[in-house]
Amino acid sequence: MSKQQISILILATLSFAAHAHTGGGIMHGFSDGFMHPWIGVDHLLVMTAIGVWAVVLGGRSVWLLPTVFMTGMLAGAMLQFSGLMLNGVEIWVALSVFALGLVLLVNQHMSIHLSVALVVIFALAHGYVHAAEIGTDSNAASYALGFLTATAVLHATGIIAGLSGSVILKTLQTSVGLICTLAGVVLLAGA
Repeated sequence: MSKQQISILILATLSFAAHAHTGGGIMHGFSDGFMHPWIGVDHLLVMTAIGVWAVVLGGRSVWLLPTVFMTGMLAGAMLQFSGLMLNGVEIWVALSVFALGLVLLVNQHMSIHLSVALVVIFALAHGYVHAAEIGTDSNAASYALGFLTATAVLHATGIIAGLSGSVILKTLQTSVGLICTLAGVVLLAGA
């Protein structure tokens, strides 16, 4: 069985119906913020994919894309914390999974400006939905610091894995790209 077939099999066994954004739980502080990115496949995939994509692009992208993503996430969270209501944000989160998968699979090197623009759009959506989980009695700054820390860990995971060698990077690019694309289709179908 090939790596792609194994990836598809693993993906098929995952449940995507319950995203990390259920709106049911109330988050309170750093530990809740830190755990939030780990409980949704959409976050895990996108944040790891950003790290892998940054290595694929190389050069300053290795630090620029993760930095832009984290800054965009914070801006998205601040929009939500300020009470601004955005519709369709879950669709943008699902679209980010799909689009990053395609970017990795197609391996089309795009300009740094277009890369940054995509990262900003997707990061705003992820930050917004992260912040939507916080309760009124919560510490917004501590919660945001928690999910930003987890995001940095996931970006670093993708970067470190990608820097492990060209063969590993190519395998990661294909595997993460395929998993993100397929997961994105499933998430968009459910959005």
